[in-house]
Amino acid sequence: MEMRQGGDGRAGSAMPDGIVRGAQAGDLPGVLELYRALHPEDAPFPPEPELSALWKRMIEQPGHHLFVLERDAALAACCSLIVIPNLTRGGRPYALLENVVTHREHRRRGFGARVVRHALAEAWEAGCYKVMLMTGSREPEVHRFYEACGFRAGEKTGFLARPGAGR
Repeated sequence: MEMRQGGDGRAGSAMPDGIVRGAQAGDLPGVLELYRALHPEDAPFPPEPELSALWKRMIEQPGHHLFVLERDAALAACCSLIVIPNLTRGGRPYALLENVVTHREHRRRGFGARVVRHALAEAWEAGCYKVMLMTGSREPEVHRFYEACGFRAGEKTGFLARPGAGR
């Protein structure tokens, strides 16, 4: 298998149908396109130069990994993994997996599973004792997707707080 270095300095894994790697500075337009598909109702992205500064902070932030699947010079899927230092569990970190998205034209080809599994491998390599994921989707096929990637529902209960809640 061919290996290629990603923007996070780590190697990416190549397969005939694309390469999974760490996001690089030039990936911002492709990531924005994926995120528009993930949450089309979201507020607009910040204006330049704030957007570029935020992107730079994200891809340079220690412990923050944004993995992309590049296929034919375009981004087909991505996800974020945030590894968090921890004092419990023998000092082993834990991680959060967020913003998993596959471009509509590339769904049902295993691309999303490849970026998620790449992220999980990174978490296990970092010594994480668990990776947490929440989804707002009520679609059974989305739940089956995450279960096929190794996640289990029902083991813990998730809660969300939003600004203004609990006042």
